[in-house]
Amino acid sequence: MSPVTETVRLTTAQALVRFLAAQYSERDGVEQRLIPGVWGIFGHGNVAGLGQALLQAATTGEADLPYYLARNEQGMVHSSVGFAKMRDRLQTFACTASTGPGSTNMVTGAALATTNRVPVLLLPSDVFATRGPDPVLQQLEDTRGGDVTVNDALRPVSKYWDRVTRPEQLIPAALAVVRVLTDQAETGAVTLCLPQDVQAEAADWPVEFFRKRVWHIDRPRPDTDTLARAAEALRGAKKPLIVAGGGVVYSQAMAALCDFAAATGIPVADTHAGKGAVPWDHPCAVGGLGSTGTKAANTLARDADVVLGVGTRYSDFTTASHTVFANPDVRFVNLNIARLDAAKHQASMLVSDARTGLEALRRELDDWQVEAAYRERARELAAEWARITDECYHADHGPLPAQTAVLGALNEVLDPRDVVVNAAGSMPGDLQMLWRASDPKAYHVEYAYSCMGYEVAGGTGVKMGDPSREVVVLVGDGSYLMMAQEIATMVSEGLKVIIVVVQNHGFASIGSLSDDLGSQRFGTRYRYRDAKSGLLDGGILPVDLAANAASLGADVIRAEGITEFRDAIARARAADTTTVVHIETDLYGPNPPGSAWWDVPVSQVADLDSTREAAATYAEHKARQRHYL
Repeated sequence: MSPVTETVRLTTAQALVRFLAAQYSERDGVEQRLIPGVWGIFGHGNVAGLGQALLQAATTGEADLPYYLARNEQGMVHSSVGFAKMRDRLQTFACTASTGPGSTNMVTGAALATTNRVPVLLLPSDVFATRGPDPVLQQLEDTRGGDVTVNDALRPVSKYWDRVTRPEQLIPAALAVVRVLTDQAETGAVTLCLPQDVQAEAADWPVEFFRKRVWHIDRPRPDTDTLARAAEALRGAKKPLIVAGGGVVYSQAMAALCDFAAATGIPVADTHAGKGAVPWDHPCAVGGLGSTGTKAANTLARDADVVLGVGTRYSDFTTASHTVFANPDVRFVNLNIARLDAAKHQASMLVSDARTGLEALRRELDDWQVEAAYRERARELAAEWARITDECYHADHGPLPAQTAVLGALNEVLDPRDVVVNAAGSMPGDLQMLWRASDPKAYHVEYAYSCMGYEVAGGTGVKMGDPSREVVVLVGDGSYLMMAQEIATMVSEGLKVIIVVVQNHGFASIGSLSDDLGSQRFGTRYRYRDAKSGLLDGGILPVDLAANAASLGADVIRAEGITEFRDAIARARAADTTTVVHIETDLYGPNPPGSAWWDVPVSQVADLDSTREAAATYAEHKARQRHYL
């Protein structure tokens, strides 16, 4: 006869809230709440289910799971990602949305989270499991089967996806959800679809389901034989290069990497996610790598015979579309917690936590370092790029300032711990080339998905992730117009964030790319439609983004020129409320000097001379592209 199990009667939504409030993560002896709160927008799909459960938890104290109101469902996922990145993927938020458009609005955010390998829990509401009022409002009727809903769109962008159609299914589903959220190698967006009737359905739940659970996040160590092979490859290298990715930061392996680089003399290039893992002025630091990398890093990459990738997924921007590592005999050693990334480019795989792996590799190479001439060559290249950066920072350009001068003023005015947040447009390229990061959390550029609209919402999460830091959101007018409404969320939550709106009346990055590819900046400027040409090449649209920001509750400072901009940033740092600093810059640059390529195909047949010329240039670059086998 089985023992009697103590139970409590709750709805499925109430049970889920209690369960989530009792989940903790732990690494290196530091224990913290895994899900410290829930973002949400309520509609008919969740207002009486999760909405009721969160209200009941807040008013009775039966579960500590605060609710935060977002203005857009995509935005709340971005906020969760920004928070999780700041918390080294050891904490994240849950996001609840109503049936239909509320849930599908989260698809882009889910793709961003999964592409970035950052955990976030999505709780989209679903149609009735009983199909009683079929079809319900906002239901997709699929002629292929009755079990398909719009939430199936979240399957391919989620690392784990499930639908709870009976209360009893929640127990194994909830445990699986947390398993993936805390898996450092497999994490990303985790989706648990909740039919609206099941949310409100009551069941008897074992009390054991709601006990405190601590999910221990370990630090896997490299296999002895693979460690020996990796060390052997590096010992045989004459011109090795380290590529530091986001895994260095998430593992808190910055000190281990700095120590390893200093001891071996191997220069360190970084990706967007890894910038700041080695301070910009470290003797081995050579800056960003790849399509928008520094000339110093890219020059070393072209000659490198062994590349040690640490916590990087080798995106096409990092490899300059498989052209930047030009040595015909180049070999790769990849230290990564995920086998998917460790195996790339036929590498010697070190499947390990970044910190423990670097420490082990350091011991294996205790008596080895690069030749003095190579170390000096890396320093000379870094010094030359520092000189170019200074020139870009102080570009005397008019009548409108160059964007690089705006970044230069910011870099010189901000504290080293202040966080810059960006994601899309021309600024990620300028930032990777020019930004001088001394702190791994001070550079927050989402470039795995490079999602326009991430900046303001992501900055909200960044500030919540570390309220002790000043957070500076850098956003162009293109991204601002995509998703600025979370400014109202910042204001309502009393979050102090500085938002720098750089307005150039168009898409600077894609405009420049369009020019390079022979498409003459077509469709990339904010203009009236010209009655004669029929094209969008008339006068500039009178869009007042500063007034828009003020209407959302932010304080606004308009700056004309770099001197006023410096003063405005100082005032914004001294303020205690969300402050927007607005400045106009030149759409056409000048831009930092590029030193690598990005593969964007050009039309092979065209009537336009500009396109034919671009196609010829493209063919030259394409000939240098190769797989690393």
